[in-house]
Amino acid sequence: MLRELVQPVWKIPKGKVATYGEVARAAGYPRGARQVAWALRAAHGSIPWHRVVGAGGEIRLPGHAGMEQRLRLESEGVTFRGRRIRMDKHDYHFASVSRKKILATSRRTAS
Repeated sequence: MLRELVQPVWKIPKGKVATYGEVARAAGYPRGARQVAWALRAAHGSIPWHRVVGAGGEIRLPGHAGMEQRLRLESEGVTFRGRRIRMDKHDYHFASVSRKKILATSRRTAS
């Protein structure tokens, strides 16, 4: 399941971001935002984790990790308004996931 959750992160291009919830929906787990955060942490930096942010474009990581995320995003051209990312410019939209896949995934996790 971890691999499935982080697979959409590879699709986010430089200069764009997606929220934890959007990544979860793209992976077929519409209620799995928290699990996406855990999966990113388990990946130990081997994927572009910095392109995944909290709802509304907020960096949710505390301290040094949050500063590192902001610096990485700024180096890719992502702009901020205060503490939030300009989502109107940098929000990445995944291709929609079919309802059939979501239902199959929810049945699999329910059992």
